[in-house]
Amino acid sequence: MKRSTTGLLGAALSLASWLPAACGADNDDSQPVASAPEVTFSTTQTESTAGTIPATIVPALAADQVTFAPFVNELASPVDLAWRTGDGALYVVLQGGTIVPVRDGAAGAPVLDVSDSITSGGEQGLLGLAFHPIKPLAYVNYTDEDGDTVIAEYAVASDGTFDPASARTLLTIDQPYGNHNGGNVEFGPDGYLYIGMGDGGSANDPERRALNASQLLGKMLRIDPTPDADQPYTIPADNPFVGVTGARPEIWSVGVRNPWRFTFDSATGDLWIGDVGQGDWEEIDLARAVDGGGRGLNFGWSAFEGTHRFNDDQSPDGVAMPIFEYQHGDAGCSVSGGDVYHGSEVPSLVGWYLFSDYCSGVVTALQQTDGALTGQVELGTISGVSAICSGPDGQLYVLSLNDNAIYRVAAA
Repeated sequence: MKRSTTGLLGAALSLASWLPAACGADNDDSQPVASAPEVTFSTTQTESTAGTIPATIVPALAADQVTFAPFVNELASPVDLAWRTGDGALYVVLQGGTIVPVRDGAAGAPVLDVSDSITSGGEQGLLGLAFHPIKPLAYVNYTDEDGDTVIAEYAVASDGTFDPASARTLLTIDQPYGNHNGGNVEFGPDGYLYIGMGDGGSANDPERRALNASQLLGKMLRIDPTPDADQPYTIPADNPFVGVTGARPEIWSVGVRNPWRFTFDSATGDLWIGDVGQGDWEEIDLARAVDGGGRGLNFGWSAFEGTHRFNDDQSPDGVAMPIFEYQHGDAGCSVSGGDVYHGSEVPSLVGWYLFSDYCSGVVTALQQTDGALTGQVELGTISGVSAICSGPDGQLYVLSLNDNAIYRVAAA
């Protein structure tokens, strides 16, 4: 599946008037539609073969080679996991507002507690954590008491504790509804901070924000968190909308609905996104590093839900179609994005991307070659998966909201 950003970066990007026309499945189409200015653009993209595997290719991976070993339990609503270089702990984000370290399979006392400063429940709360790759700093993503998204920085001590007095807000993004907040923050292989933002919530992208480059909602964002003078962060010079009149320069990619969990393959730098669908289709997006890593890509929402036409008043041109999609039903109804396995316990699993679905709990592995899907294996079921995250050794961990537990992907 080839992608080109030539059309976007070479086309005229003009400010034009817009014509009106989760974790979880939304089907409320009764919300009002408001007018908003929109930066319009186009890209080129080949036709999608999402979910299609060539019949001649037989994956070497088998489901009976993998098991899910209990790792730690009695964690209240784990939603994310991160680690820092030289520290043996895994830091687990709990939706209610705390971050706890896990060492030797046991959770310790919280290293951060922002429970008094957030709104929690549903798709809100303390949602994401990323450690700076070099500096003793951490970045969190949470919904504040007004329900708005906050990206904040904390200094981290040598013992892993966060200094509350050091808190520095980088971004506050208004959230018009209580769902589709995104929540993930990750440092890319380029050292910049990426932020996944949902379209603002409700259903059907009612204000048509996802393809509107004058707004941050419905986008993948990319910033340098280093402050500059009176600015809390800086904009990388090669961001695709830098210098474009009316566009937000923080934007890296457009057209996502709720990229609850995304990741960078530690071996290739490829960007994988689990984007939660509307009422019928869930999707996995892939932006390969060799093709620009998602720079300037249009992932399609709300012109499309997966590969299927959705809002007819949104342009269908230039969409980077998902590498994989699945229909609501037995397969689930709300994708929980994951990570690529680079551990040592299951050699046949190396290079496969694992994800799950909150509703079905089915953990699926995908294999791709040159951007085309070449393997799909269902590995098992875990109740209420919120995320699948990587540890420093490339092993993967499955976080379960329903079990209040974390499982380790291991050899059967």
